[in-house]
Amino acid sequence: MSSLPHRIIRSLVALAALTVLAIVAAAQQRPNIVFLYTDDQAAWTIGELGNRQSYTPNLDRLFREGARLTNAFTTTPVCSPSRAALMTSRYGTELGITDYLSHGVEPDLGLDPLNVIWPKVLSQAGYATALFGKWHLGQLDRYHPTRFGYDQFTGFRVGAGISKDPPVEIDGRVRTVEGYTPDILINATIDYIRGRSPERPFLVNVHFWAPHANTANATPSGDRTWLPLSDQDWARFRDLDPALPGADYPKLDIPRAKRMMREYLASVASVDRNVGRLLKVLDELDLAENTIVIFSSDHGYNLSHHGIWHKGNGRWLLTGNQGHRPNMFDHSLRVPAAVRWPAAIEAGTVVSETVTNLDWYPTVLAMAGAAVPPGQKIRGRSFLPLLQGKSLDWENEFYAEYKQYHAAVADQRMWRTPEWKLIVDFHNPGHDELYHLAVDPEEKHNLIGTISPEVQQAEALLRQQLMAKLDELGVPQRSPSKLPPR
Repeated sequence: MSSLPHRIIRSLVALAALTVLAIVAAAQQRPNIVFLYTDDQAAWTIGELGNRQSYTPNLDRLFREGARLTNAFTTTPVCSPSRAALMTSRYGTELGITDYLSHGVEPDLGLDPLNVIWPKVLSQAGYATALFGKWHLGQLDRYHPTRFGYDQFTGFRVGAGISKDPPVEIDGRVRTVEGYTPDILINATIDYIRGRSPERPFLVNVHFWAPHANTANATPSGDRTWLPLSDQDWARFRDLDPALPGADYPKLDIPRAKRMMREYLASVASVDRNVGRLLKVLDELDLAENTIVIFSSDHGYNLSHHGIWHKGNGRWLLTGNQGHRPNMFDHSLRVPAAVRWPAAIEAGTVVSETVTNLDWYPTVLAMAGAAVPPGQKIRGRSFLPLLQGKSLDWENEFYAEYKQYHAAVADQRMWRTPEWKLIVDFHNPGHDELYHLAVDPEEKHNLIGTISPEVQQAEALLRQQLMAKLDELGVPQRSPSKLPPR
């Protein structure tokens, strides 16, 4: 009888060991997730998608080894509302964030912490969670990323930034870190992954600040610049004579546009080089097979397209005209998107259905085997079956919005189908736009006012669908609106 307690103890120890092994095994079965998210990167910057001037071998690898989404869009073409939509699967109108948050003008605004973002759902499901890089959803402590489910945050709460020696928040304190910003973020990410606990799967959000232009540096003429960049990223583009997609636009300032294009593509290359460093570590640690690597951007970008540069808050790139051009061009809305998951997604998969940033929330949760919390209202749909080559009844029309109040004032609402696009500006009557995308994918011909039964019928239907969506969202848009004062 005296040996019974020892047998019981040995049994309990063995059971505990088996339990630990089971926990580790379960963690290993659930995929790790690395969500790579760039700032201001258009789909046209990817070499694998046809740009022969870009240098993106590592991003090209993701597009080849996983699934590419050829019709991925954001629902607002500017930073903060796009990021809020990504995290909540709700429109900026619903969240009270319709333009970028300016830490100088609106220091007290941010995403309400009552919103349950998908990283928090994954945290509650047992994932270790970390965010490296740009947040831009509120700078005050009550909007801090760790209030939303991240265990660790290293990066920038605000939207402004620089490409070298940036001020970085680390462990709650901001200090200047020497080096180039993309390198710094990936260094921190790699350290985190190497030091992880194997007992828990991890979610790592890497929100690059690049290829956004510097907000502190400027050229002698006052233009934005992407410099300084590391020699290895800049050398390839320093002497490039780039082709400009909008070279034939009347009065395009060719020298300015070419200077910007060289710097922009070099900044894209700086992101690509660091993505390659991260992928190499996943390979070295034997994590690649069951780690989901997602790559996308917060919105698109114009650089000579339509005679402008920037995103939805576009600026004319013309001789004698540097004013503002609010817009919802596809170049501002379309984003690059790829998903690599060797254990579950076949290399070379192409998803041509239209998806938006609202759809990542349910899709990522489905990948992780987690459910949307009961009562949590989201607007997106999971496209995981599409990534796995399965058929799915899918709606390819979508609504987008941009209620701008920084620099210029506009209240643009859009309804887009694969064939047509209507943009209504409720703040600026007479500025509506209608494009027949099927025959005019570059959106060069605004058909508003065209006397054609086909065009008028298309416009009427699009307006009906747009107004129905605004009714659904509770947006009273029947006449030009008055925006709140800044």
